[in-house]
Amino acid sequence: MFGLSHEDWGAVLLTLELAGLTTLILLIIATPLAWWLASGKSMWRIAVQAIVALPLVLPPTVLGFYMLILLGPNGYVGSTLESWGLTHLAFTFEGLVISSVLYSIPFAVQPLQETFSHLGRRPLEVAAAMGANALDRFVTVILPLCKGGFAIAATLAFAHTIGEFGVILMVGGNIPGETHVLSTVIYDYAESMNYAAAHRLSLLLLVFAFAVLFTVFAVNRRFEAVKL
Repeated sequence: MFGLSHEDWGAVLLTLELAGLTTLILLIIATPLAWWLASGKSMWRIAVQAIVALPLVLPPTVLGFYMLILLGPNGYVGSTLESWGLTHLAFTFEGLVISSVLYSIPFAVQPLQETFSHLGRRPLEVAAAMGANALDRFVTVILPLCKGGFAIAATLAFAHTIGEFGVILMVGGNIPGETHVLSTVIYDYAESMNYAAAHRLSLLLLVFAFAVLFTVFAVNRRFEAVKL
C-alpha cells in the first residue's frame, strides 16, 4: 500500500505511537502550566515562559545531546535507574518519549496560554460564585470555551513530534522496532541513495504537514468567527 515496505509501515506505526503518547502527556502537563503562565506577569513566569520556549530556538542536536547525557548510563537519571536495578533510557523508546515531550512543549503550552489569556478570569469567577468547584469549572467552563486552543495545541504537538529528527537521532539512535521512526528511515534511504523510497515517505510527510497546517488555520478561523 502506497508503495511502502513492511519496515516502512513499522516505522509509521512507531512514529504514530510516539506522537500520540507525547501529545497526551503534553496536554496533561501543558494545561496547568499554560494556565499559570496566563494568570500573571511576574518575573518567575517570564523566566518559565523563556525556558518553555527554548526548543524553538535551540538546535535539536543541542537538546538531544544534553538529554543523551542525562538519560545515559553516566547521567543523573540513567545512573539512578541503574542503581535501582533498571536500565538507562538512552536509545530506548521511553527515552524518545521524554525527549519528545521536552522538545515539543512550546507547541502545546503557547496555544493554550494564548487561549487562556483571552478567556480571562471572569467566567470562572461567575462559576465559582454559583458553587462550582475547581473540577466543575474546568469541565464546564474552561474546556468548552477553550476547545479551539486545545485542538490546536494537540494538533501542533502531534505534528511536531512526527517531524522530529535531530533529537530522535541523538537520544534514540536508529534501532529497528525501538527508535526507528519515519524521520530516521528517510535519512537512511537518502544516505543509501535510495531516493525513490525517501521520496515516498517525504511526500507522505509533506501532505501530512499541509493537512495539519490547514486544520490549524481552519480551527483558528472558525473560532475567531464564533467570537465575532
